[in-house]
Amino acid sequence: MLKIGEFSKLSRVSIRMLRHYDDIGLLKPAEIDDFTGYRYYREDQLFIIGRITALKDMGFALADIARILEIYDEKDKLDAYLIARQKELAKQAKETEYKMMLLDTARKRLRKEQDMSFNVTVKTIPERYAATVHMVVPHYEDEGMAWNMMGECREPLVPADPCYAIAEFLDDEFKEENVEIVVSMAVKGKYQDTEHVKFKTLPATKVASCIIKGSYDQMGDAYATVASWIKDNGYKMNGPMFNIYHVSPAQTQNPDEYVTEVCFPIE
Repeated sequence: MLKIGEFSKLSRVSIRMLRHYDDIGLLKPAEIDDFTGYRYYREDQLFIIGRITALKDMGFALADIARILEIYDEKDKLDAYLIARQKELAKQAKETEYKMMLLDTARKRLRKEQDMSFNVTVKTIPERYAATVHMVVPHYEDEGMAWNMMGECREPLVPADPCYAIAEFLDDEFKEENVEIVVSMAVKGKYQDTEHVKFKTLPATKVASCIIKGSYDQMGDAYATVASWIKDNGYKMNGPMFNIYHVSPAQTQNPDEYVTEVCFPIE
């Protein structure tokens, strides 16, 4: 039998933590001296404390560790816990990577002392003959699914000049999932409709717009600028907002080279 100090030294777990494990029932001493109150542990309990430490290092909560210890020798059940933890950590890693990207972008913008002002103008998007795809995508960042649908046409599409590659967001609110959009591209010539691509003449639209040069992280500031400008200048919004992609990921992989026009229909 090992005194608690000896067990602590061999297991590399503090006496304070061993007492805590005892209090919550995770690992109880093999014996407690009724007279002195000293805790004693068996040598084979070193294997158990080793498992507890390993599971804790994987990020399992103590309550989960208690449940895992009960089925530790049932390999399939243990593996199920480990797989679930792997998936959870992978999700956290993805979320952390996204947050790191946002922080990196914010610091780059600070270093460049980027001018965050946007010039708003009123213009009319002319009537045009266009290929359109109307669908629901899982999330806003899945917009590319709609553009990919354009590729199902039997004959290659010939873009007009300008081609007015537009994504229109139809929902009345921000949607966390199942986003309804219409993408359109002005084309030359005439084409037959397919299952997903419809060809139609789109009407002229009066808009308040501003040009964004660079990555899409500026979109929120641009939307706020145009919405405030519309109110301050006596206009009213008249339909769903949309983006025109003058230079998009289809043309360049460098976000600094993107050119996007944010448009709000007005009256």
